[in-house]
Amino acid sequence: EDDIAKMTAKIDSAASRSAQLKEEVKVLQEELANLSREQAEMDKIRLETHEDYYVAKKDLELGLTGVRKALSVLREYYSGDKEAAFVQQPAPPVKHSKSGGAGSGIIGILEV
Repeated sequence: EDDIAKMTAKIDSAASRSAQLKEEVKVLQEELANLSREQAEMDKIRLETHEDYYVAKKDLELGLTGVRKALSVLREYYSGDKEAAFVQQPAPPVKHSKSGGAGSGIIGILEV
């Protein structure tokens, strides 16, 4: 009888432990399912953000190209070489003179 009582106690202990582990597995599976849903949502958001970035990147690159071109033209114009800058423009009136201070100010603003 003593052996039977010991074995019954072991069986009860193992059954209790088994039920506890099953409950832990259930909780962990729920947590994994939540993590999976959250990861899918984050992947969706990242994809949308990534697409927005590429659209904005193209616009920004075009803008930078324009600013670089403007800087080049302004530097060329204010450097003193009248013939090279604004070649397609008619000759300025005789009264026209370049403003050195304004040129460096404009270029400085664009370089920021």
